[in-house]
Amino acid sequence: MTTRVGVVTFPGSLDDGDARRAVKLAGAEPVALWHGDKDLHQVDAVILPGGFSYGDYLRCGAIARFSPVMETIIEGARAGLPVLGICNGFQVLCESHLLPGALTRNDHLHFICRDQRLRVESTATAWTRAFADGQEITVPLKNGEGGYVADERTLDELEAEGRVVFRYLDVNPNGSRRDIAGITNAQGNVVGLMPHPEHAVESLTGPGTDGLGFFTSVAGVIGELVAR
Repeated sequence: MTTRVGVVTFPGSLDDGDARRAVKLAGAEPVALWHGDKDLHQVDAVILPGGFSYGDYLRCGAIARFSPVMETIIEGARAGLPVLGICNGFQVLCESHLLPGALTRNDHLHFICRDQRLRVESTATAWTRAFADGQEITVPLKNGEGGYVADERTLDELEAEGRVVFRYLDVNPNGSRRDIAGITNAQGNVVGLMPHPEHAVESLTGPGTDGLGFFTSVAGVIGELVAR
C-alpha cells in the first residue's frame, strides 16, 4: 500500500508543488489538499508548505490557522496524524498551538536566503527516522520571520524532553533562541522547521539530497503501521 501524503495549498503558498515532488521522489503518493476543504481525502500524513499564506496579513500563519482544512488537521494531529510544517507551515503550526512558541522577525530585519547546515537532534519523530542522531545536513533556508522564540520555561521543557529536532550550525541566521531550527510535539508526530527540505531532494537543483530523509521517514512510518 502506497503512503498518501497530503500537501495543503493556501492562498500565497509557494512551495506546495516542490513538496509534492519531494513526496513523489520518496516513493509516496502526493495528494493536493485545498485550504477551503475540510476533507483530507484519507491521506496518511500532511505537509503545510512554505510561502505567504493569506499574504501574511495580520501575522504569519495567523489567518491560515482558521482555514477550514486546519480544523480537520488539528483534530487529526491530536489523534496522531503525522504533520510537517515547513517555514510558513511552521508558523501555522505555532499559531494553531500544535507546537509551542512563535516565529518573529529575523533579528537583523532582513530576508535571508542561503544553504544552511543543521544538526539532527532527534530521530524520534515521524519525519526524522531516516536520519541519525547528531547527523549534519544542509538544506536551503529562506525567511524574513524565522526567529523561533518561547519563554525560558518552554525552552527548558523542549530541551529536557528531547523535542528540539534541528539546530542551526555555523551561524544563527535569524536570532532563534538556542539556535533552534525545528521542534516537535510531545507525541513526535508534528514537526515544524524553518529550513526547506523539499528544496534538497535532487542534486541538480539543490545543495544535495539531505532533505529527502524527511519524506522517506514518514513513508516508512506509515508502512510499518500498515504492516502491523
